[in-house]
Amino acid sequence: MPTSLSGLPQMPPNVSGLPPGGPIAVPPPAAPPPSVPAPSPALVTPPAPLPMQPKFSIHDINTNSSLASFLQQHIVIADQLQITPALRNSVIGAIESTMQEFINPITERAIKVAVVTTEQIVKKDFALDHDEVRLRNSAQAMARNVCAGLALITSREPMVQQLQLTIQAALSSSLIGQQQQTPNQIKTIADTAQSLANDNVEICANYIQKLAVERVGADMDKKLVQEYETRKLCRQENRRYCDPNALTYQAERIPEQIRLKVGAVTPHQLAVYDEYARNIPGFQPLTDMLLPSGNRPPALAAQEEILHLYEKISRDLDNHVQHISNPSVFMPSLQQLMQAVALARSAMDRASAMQLVLKAVEGICEQFTLTMSDSDNLLRFRECHTLVLKAFAEHRSFGLLWVAKEVTKSLMTIREESRYNLDMVEMLIRNHLVSVPQYDMYLASLMENGLNQLGINFVTQLVQRLCLDDKTHSGQPPMFSETDFPNSIEALNSLSSRIRQTPSDTLPALIESLRTSNFSDPSNTLMDRVPGSVTSMMQTGITQAREFDDPQGLHEKTESLLREWVNMYHSPQAGRDSFKAFNAFVQQMHLQGILKTDDLITRFFRLCTEMCVDLCYRALKEINQTMTLIRTKCFHTLDAFVRLIALLVKHSGDNNTVTKINLLNKVLGIMAGVLLQDHEIRYTEFQQLPYHRIFIMLFIELNAPEQILEAINFQVLTAFCHVFHILRPDKAPGFAYAWLELISQRVFIGRLLALTAQQKGWGFYAQLLVDLFKFLGPFLRNADLTKPMQLLYKGTLRVLLVLLHDFPEFLCDYHYAFCDVIPPNCIQMRNLILSAFPRTMRLPDPFKVNLVIENLPDINKAPRILTNTVSLIQPASFKKDLDSYLKTRSPITFLSELKSNLQAKPQGSRYDIPLINALVLYVGTQAIPLLQTKGVSMSTIAPSSHMDIFQNLAVNLDTEGRYLFLTAIANQLRYPNSHTHYFSCTLLYLFRQANDQSIQEQITRVLLERLIVNRPHPWGLLITFIELIKNPNFKFWDHEFVRCAPEIEKLFENVARSCYQLKQQQQQQPQPSAPSAVNREDAMTE
Repeated sequence: MPTSLSGLPQMPPNVSGLPPGGPIAVPPPAAPPPSVPAPSPALVTPPAPLPMQPKFSIHDINTNSSLASFLQQHIVIADQLQITPALRNSVIGAIESTMQEFINPITERAIKVAVVTTEQIVKKDFALDHDEVRLRNSAQAMARNVCAGLALITSREPMVQQLQLTIQAALSSSLIGQQQQTPNQIKTIADTAQSLANDNVEICANYIQKLAVERVGADMDKKLVQEYETRKLCRQENRRYCDPNALTYQAERIPEQIRLKVGAVTPHQLAVYDEYARNIPGFQPLTDMLLPSGNRPPALAAQEEILHLYEKISRDLDNHVQHISNPSVFMPSLQQLMQAVALARSAMDRASAMQLVLKAVEGICEQFTLTMSDSDNLLRFRECHTLVLKAFAEHRSFGLLWVAKEVTKSLMTIREESRYNLDMVEMLIRNHLVSVPQYDMYLASLMENGLNQLGINFVTQLVQRLCLDDKTHSGQPPMFSETDFPNSIEALNSLSSRIRQTPSDTLPALIESLRTSNFSDPSNTLMDRVPGSVTSMMQTGITQAREFDDPQGLHEKTESLLREWVNMYHSPQAGRDSFKAFNAFVQQMHLQGILKTDDLITRFFRLCTEMCVDLCYRALKEINQTMTLIRTKCFHTLDAFVRLIALLVKHSGDNNTVTKINLLNKVLGIMAGVLLQDHEIRYTEFQQLPYHRIFIMLFIELNAPEQILEAINFQVLTAFCHVFHILRPDKAPGFAYAWLELISQRVFIGRLLALTAQQKGWGFYAQLLVDLFKFLGPFLRNADLTKPMQLLYKGTLRVLLVLLHDFPEFLCDYHYAFCDVIPPNCIQMRNLILSAFPRTMRLPDPFKVNLVIENLPDINKAPRILTNTVSLIQPASFKKDLDSYLKTRSPITFLSELKSNLQAKPQGSRYDIPLINALVLYVGTQAIPLLQTKGVSMSTIAPSSHMDIFQNLAVNLDTEGRYLFLTAIANQLRYPNSHTHYFSCTLLYLFRQANDQSIQEQITRVLLERLIVNRPHPWGLLITFIELIKNPNFKFWDHEFVRCAPEIEKLFENVARSCYQLKQQQQQQPQPSAPSAVNREDAMTE
């Protein structure tokens, strides 16, 4: 794929007209290759290894033994070369003599060049760093790397030629002696010598490299001994080390963005030297444990760093203890904590660190149990323990994930009276010191299926505080939602349904609050679910995109600056990632006054966006120009503008992530506003190309593998999801093709569905798909598929196929929300969604003879549905009557009024389809827990109030309403789970009990129309239809609608033949005689 001057991949030319094949057919751009940012312009890239796959680690090469014994151990002789022991010794001797000639000149030259080069570079990079250990480790790593690379380059090619000559001479002398050699013998010996030389040149070069690497360290220390001593002397005299000449040079000559600061070099800078240590040319990359101690990664950092960590913890503890006015009350616990710190400091292992975390958690728990009026002392006592956890979380040797894991483990293992400390657990969770998914699974098991009342109360109150109280007290969305505690809430919901008599009304009230929570309502848009700062900043940008009363001269300044930046960006002097050009351009923006106020910055971005878009419109109108040239001309400016935005976002606000995200949201809002206004004005002349290029390249830029971007990755994803929701096809139909390509771009999908922790991006992507389905809905419902809509529909199917293959759990969890907005006549699209099943599950063969559904391991497990269907059952009075009828079969008028309630809100239909879907699923989920003891079967699901409702709907609804009702049931026939089992039994029960053949015909139609389309077919659909046609109890083949017409009869026979999968179809009897596919209690045995 061609790349631009900045190193970013060019987008495929497929946006402006969306060529045949659909938007998803074109492969998306590859993400930019990861790179490690350089600490200063002085850094150089280590010599690249030759294009060969290294066979050895540097630790595999032993130079302590003699060269002859080393060769005896490592020489490579192919099996097809029939070499005798005598010839083997001759070959080893020849190789040894050749290597002796190469070792000294190559190692001496490599060491000399490496030492001089490394000395100059590390002196510049560490000129303001006071730590001589860090300086020495980095110098050693770079010297070894450069030295090994030089030795490899200068030795390999000459050595392979010399090896071939000496081996050939040795073989000739040993085999032929003084006799005259024939041409065939000469050729055989030459070929053998060439093969041996090629096979052994790598190990010979590695040996010379290892010798050079071992010797370069001492020479490097000699060169830098004065630097080491100067830093040691400053520390002994309690002075701060600083090279005044370097400090002056950095302040006067180096831009602020890349200027060295007094003190330790940054992790970004050290990462370069870590790579030197890890990837030595000619050798396999070193693993963490084999790295030199000064160059180990965060998880295995040098003991000096961990020692500094414990020293810092000790100092902070002493400082807090001194400020406690009454330390005698707290000293026993504090002494235990200090002893744990001392033990960890002396042991320097993970076990002692884990024990220290446990002590800290126990101390926090004790603070919440103390009853004192002196809140300041209590707070300091708690801080003494939380600072230990935060120190571990902030240190690169451990990290937040490790701390969260250990804290969670501690909460699960501490003594029982502390395990239920609600305030402590809430505080730790809110400080992100607990692994919520792991703790959620523990909470679900803590309730012991209803046997542990203390655990039930604890989980109920914790979920109430974390998921609901924030909204109640502050009116703001809570920090956590029910999707963060799916296992706990599912267990609570099950208990609430099963346990009639509860000690208090807390649990039912919690479940009801969660059901009616607006933040789980599928009707809520994405805009309502993202943080308020995102929506406010983006809406401000959209509004300001329509303001044209710019100050005089601003347009000219912006045009000049934009033209200058484009030239600087494409200049060879732009520097790595355009940093040099960016620094100079920022100075120009300061001089022009653009950065004085937020209003001027906003107007600058709006004008730049409009200018880039106008440039593309002018280019697209040029005559006699190919689209390739037009796109190249457009991308020349667009890519430069995108890089400017990305650099401003990355470097705004220093380490303040809020400033970066606010700027990004404002810029995205401006672009969205410009796009919407452009769409309104140009309408059919609107062009997608510039906006698509800006959005896709900006997203790739801001998802590059850089630490500063990783820290704001989720906020960046949130911002892009929100702007895509604002620009959904309903709002900008002319942008629909580009929009679909944006949300189906592989990096975007991967980030949202695979890389974002705790599935936080799933809801966002589900909302974008709902936006797409809602736009397609009217066209698909009316079968109004013009050529543009056919392309969009095909692209949508391809997206669903990708999701079905790579993220089936996502489709499983949101199947209800998707099917709720997909028109009933879109059979193929719905089948794609309903066919998804978890990747960890192995589907049973639905055609297996005597398949016993009740014995399947997953058939009693409820599926996860991340949609609050209960909130769709409106009005509240109808929901109240429904619950009352399910429990007591009252009011008696409920069933007679049910049809009219379902017709109250027609939306393109005489029936309220979302209400029918929600009603069916809700009634079924309420019935399933009541059948756990008896088991789900056709003989146990009725009689019941739940089945009364279903039978009433099947009988009293007209043809349209009954079809929608049966479709809602069929939407739950998916992979093996309790919902599939219950609704399969329900559908078959309604078929058997129907007193009108039209009901049976319509049930058959709903099943059949989903089977005659192309695969895939949902598993639950197959087992239901197979049971219907193969079980004689249903007398399926006796019904008139099966033989109402020859083509219908033939269709049924073909479908039946496909379902039976028999090698030979019986000619005389169409009714199958095979045993039932599903063993139900009331099925007739054969």
